[in-house]
Amino acid sequence: MGYMRQLSLQQPLLMPAVLAAVLLWPAAAQAKDFRAYTADVVVYGGTSAGVAAAVQAARMGMDAILIEPSRRHLGGMSVAGLGNTDYGDKSAIGGLAREFYQRLYQHYHGGGRDNPGQWTFEPSAAARVFGAMVEEAGVRVFFRERLDLNAGVIRDGNRLTAIVMESGKTFKGPVFIDATYEGDLMALAGVTYTVGREGNGVYGETLNGVQTANAHCHNFKLPVDPYTVPGDPASGLLPNIQAEGPGEEGAGDHRVQAYNFRLCLTNAPENRWRWHEPEGYDPRQYELLLRYFDAGYNELPLHIARMPNSKSDANNNGAFSTDYIGMNYAYPEADYAERERITREHEMYVRGLMYTLAANPRVPEHIRATVNEWGRAKDEFVYSGFWPHQMYIREARRMVSAYVMTEHHCRGREVVPDPVALGAYTMDSHNVQRYVDADGCARNEGDIQVGGFAPYGISYRAIVPREEECSNLLVPVCLSASHIAYGSIRMEPVFMALGQAAATAAALALEAGCTVQAVDYAALRARLEADGQVLARGLEAAAMEGIVVDDTEAALTADWVRSISESPFVGSWYLHDADARGGKEVRYEALLPSPGKYEVRLFYTAHPNRATNALVRITYAFGSVERRANQRLAPPLGGAAVSLGVLYFSARHPAVVTLSDDGADGYVVADAVQFLAVSGE
Repeated sequence: MGYMRQLSLQQPLLMPAVLAAVLLWPAAAQAKDFRAYTADVVVYGGTSAGVAAAVQAARMGMDAILIEPSRRHLGGMSVAGLGNTDYGDKSAIGGLAREFYQRLYQHYHGGGRDNPGQWTFEPSAAARVFGAMVEEAGVRVFFRERLDLNAGVIRDGNRLTAIVMESGKTFKGPVFIDATYEGDLMALAGVTYTVGREGNGVYGETLNGVQTANAHCHNFKLPVDPYTVPGDPASGLLPNIQAEGPGEEGAGDHRVQAYNFRLCLTNAPENRWRWHEPEGYDPRQYELLLRYFDAGYNELPLHIARMPNSKSDANNNGAFSTDYIGMNYAYPEADYAERERITREHEMYVRGLMYTLAANPRVPEHIRATVNEWGRAKDEFVYSGFWPHQMYIREARRMVSAYVMTEHHCRGREVVPDPVALGAYTMDSHNVQRYVDADGCARNEGDIQVGGFAPYGISYRAIVPREEECSNLLVPVCLSASHIAYGSIRMEPVFMALGQAAATAAALALEAGCTVQAVDYAALRARLEADGQVLARGLEAAAMEGIVVDDTEAALTADWVRSISESPFVGSWYLHDADARGGKEVRYEALLPSPGKYEVRLFYTAHPNRATNALVRITYAFGSVERRANQRLAPPLGGAAVSLGVLYFSARHPAVVTLSDDGADGYVVADAVQFLAVSGE
């Protein structure tokens, strides 16, 4: 299983890796500055979550300080090449996150703020939007500052009172937010965390730990020899292939999913920096890929997503691509020098990969042509040689608090009572290791891509430590989640939403004079919803009048398919019959509290492919009646339901509504049924 640690204040703590020679102000070159700065909310880490947290705190009347270790960059991966937004279900994105994407739409198209949002964008555009939001909010920003490794925190019991930078600067405040990708402040504060993959048995999951049986995506489609001399194990392995096996199926380990760089490329000749052999190029690093091509592989090992202005977000794709598999295990807990070394190795690997794909004659000609069509954009990352200033840290430390988000929450099997944001993306872990399988061929392990579930709530308790460990710290990025659940949560829109939630809670804690763990959730939710945060994707049955029976409580005959494609719907999803046109039923049953007349309402989502004649049978006190529902028409009651009429029901016998696809002329949708008492005669 993944291992847990609780750091003492003397253990070294680290910061987000960047290219130090370009982006960090070397601490040794700075004169020590022992000034102290005080704010209501101190945010460490200028990621997208950090920006959202600082802006929200300022908008709530708090004095906010935002500390970013790099030289000039706010926004984390959203300004470092990740322009192809991973969002899952856009309706789950609200608050400052949606404002960010709406401002991007304005940047490209003009007009007002009420727009659908821009979900693909250039790094420079994202940087302008984040910069404007911070400036308008009046946030004080400190660049080129990173935590001191030996004396980075000052505590009073279970409270942080100040954090200390390498420069000597001290930042004091009553509430702190760790918004780094690595969880540096969290760990230095003595909060329990884990690194790596838990075994499936830890939280009763199925997709955690070693996953060779699920290793279908981004894996070798053809047999490829892994040995230096093909067929000769005694000759040793090619680079970055481990000698031992993958481990016991489902067992935990120390491994984290692979890192890479998200490349902002362009195919505009006047703006394109062509690929050249990088200094220190080692062709042996790419021999396995070349053998893969020799074996007949003929696909581009890159995912090139188009961005505005002839640019792209180029990401990992396939068995051998920009993910530097297995070369990042030490990164989460390494010191600054070690993180810089790992970052440079990743950069050299990706630079060498792109040169290989562009120039090596063993690469299929059409792939070389495609790669040479694209090059680094000369108007992006101009301060770092047109190369992204941030490596993509997909996963590092993860807090272990009193509440842990797991696979069960992602799948909707467990529902949190205190959501502060919604997750909506597939459970997505990139590969963690490359090994030799039983047939003597190269094989990847760790890639999991399982989705098909509705947006789900992320608990407030997952972003606060245990109170006895630290009572005034919030952790919106390295939150408390299992490895596989984090694979779904770890998306930039979600980080922004969690950053906004953390700052809102910080402000409420200050107003109430309480710990962050004791913040009143009802007040927190009310403020988040007032600020546009989306905390429920479906209609909540508990908040509706009368008796509501959701499809999750109904009895099904045959297999029905879950879906979230159309909205609104009740609960986490609705069902459809896959256009079977006969033989499928959903039976809703309720014991009503008292005899009398009740209006019966049927909930469904409309679409042109729906049945015009879905059959509904209602069993009431005096028999049964049939109705037909035209599910192509938008439901007239709140856009969600249609009335099936008023009938008299007994309290002694269940009220039953059966939805059937017998004779249907399209898809039949089953969502929920509502019984509303009707007063009077």
